[in-house]
Amino acid sequence: MHPDLGSRQQARELLERTRAAFELYRSYDQARVDRICYAMVEAGYRESRRLAELAVAETGFGRVESKEAKNRFATRGLWRYIRELKTCGLIASDPRRGVDDYADPFGVIAAIIPTTNPTSTALFKAIIAMKSRNGMVTSPHPRAVRCIAESIRVVHEAAVEAGAPRDILTVMDEVTLEGTDELMKHRLTDLILATGGAGLVRAAYSSGKPAFGVGPGNSPAWIDRSADLAAAARAIVASQTFDNGTICASEQSLVLDRPIRDAFLAEMKKLGAHHCSAEEARKLAGIVVRGRSMNAEIVGRYPHELARMAGFELPQETTVLLADCAGVGWEHPLSVEKLSPILSVFTEDGHDAGCRRCLEVLAFGGMGHTLAIHCRDEAVIREFAEKKPVNRILVNSPSSQGAVGYTTGLVPSMTLGCGSFGGNITSDNIGPMHLLNVKRLARVDGRWDTPDWRDDFPDLGPAPTAATAPESRAVAPAAPRGPAPTRGRKPLWVPRPSQQPETRCAVSGLRPEQVYSASDLEQIIRSALANKRTDGCPFGRCADCPPERGGVCPGC
Repeated sequence: MHPDLGSRQQARELLERTRAAFELYRSYDQARVDRICYAMVEAGYRESRRLAELAVAETGFGRVESKEAKNRFATRGLWRYIRELKTCGLIASDPRRGVDDYADPFGVIAAIIPTTNPTSTALFKAIIAMKSRNGMVTSPHPRAVRCIAESIRVVHEAAVEAGAPRDILTVMDEVTLEGTDELMKHRLTDLILATGGAGLVRAAYSSGKPAFGVGPGNSPAWIDRSADLAAAARAIVASQTFDNGTICASEQSLVLDRPIRDAFLAEMKKLGAHHCSAEEARKLAGIVVRGRSMNAEIVGRYPHELARMAGFELPQETTVLLADCAGVGWEHPLSVEKLSPILSVFTEDGHDAGCRRCLEVLAFGGMGHTLAIHCRDEAVIREFAEKKPVNRILVNSPSSQGAVGYTTGLVPSMTLGCGSFGGNITSDNIGPMHLLNVKRLARVDGRWDTPDWRDDFPDLGPAPTAATAPESRAVAPAAPRGPAPTRGRKPLWVPRPSQQPETRCAVSGLRPEQVYSASDLEQIIRSALANKRTDGCPFGRCADCPPERGGVCPGC
């Protein structure tokens, strides 16, 4: 049989088998679903290293240790977030409004998996599909069929052993464009979850089926003059060496504030980065694109391999290639999305010029995806957040790890929506709740047939406008995350320079907005009686908040 016909036939057969399994699975309650998902998580986590090795061996690029970390993140890291999500039956109730929310699965999902993050994306999509009581048929990238199929097999066998119906997760091993097209358009497919290039996303959206298609990223990173340069360099090198930049949110360009350019590049060099000469940059530009698309052969390669491909030699320990770039567009090949540890370098004077350059880079293939900013000026940070057409603005974080929720508080996800900026239906990090229909049961308001209720729509006036942006302030480097605090209260007092005279109680000295519990007041009184401080702290002398700590009372 011709490969195209065989692939189409396989897509139809797998859809029929998965549909039959789904019709059983859709009736499972939350407890059974969670037991099955936990078994999948643990099976994938146990096999993280082996699956990473399979991925590198089959695709020929990336780092085993990074792919192992991504597999662990896509299993236990994901489970930490979704473990307590309600996805079956009644999931929310609002007695005041008389509205209940009921979850119902989409059905059978067609999952398209890329070659850049094959095993982690396969594990991730399988777990969120099962958490939301869906079935899933997977179409792997042709260059990663074996490792993707093995990832699905690992979690499928664990799910079946825990009580799921067999064939609830299936995977194509005869992959052609025609077979994938059949999978997306078939009547038994209810939803498409596509991760890949722009062409694939367009195909998903034009299939006639509901689709979550997430596109490419050409993410710039702005290094502001207020940045902690050593910390910014560490974050960028960590991001670029994380699987050699294969996550679509990885930095593709650096936009440097002119006053800190030399100092920042010196910090990068300390970490093994190589700043290319003009001739080296010209040679590097020659291997980055083929026609008007990125050269797939550079994806996920080590810097010394990329240098050799371009015609010059570098030590194996080189971490990142930095190449000055004069502009953005196809006439400047280094400005494209590269998915490898090559960073084009732009220099601009001030954040206004930097903002314009970042917009130019984003318009060339990165709209809606991700932008990183290394900065300690809150006013600049907020201006970037308000003006940039992206849905993830990462502050002082490695971009690869931050966008997927590894080093930030974002929803853990290997599928990142680009919103209307990037032609996607959602701007979210995709999770189980996106794969549900939420039905709403609404009870009648008992006053519906009374004249006072039917005709009483008083003029409430315009909405109150409240300023949400705090005053501009310096942003300190993020402290290492440790165990959760034993008490969930924020520090009660942090001194700030006063812009105008404050109103304080004549007896207690407290500002009107300060409210303390009885135990807090008791501590204030005891401390005040013992010895009063002169720097304004209402707690008096306290061993837990000496002046050298900046006035913050973490123990309180």
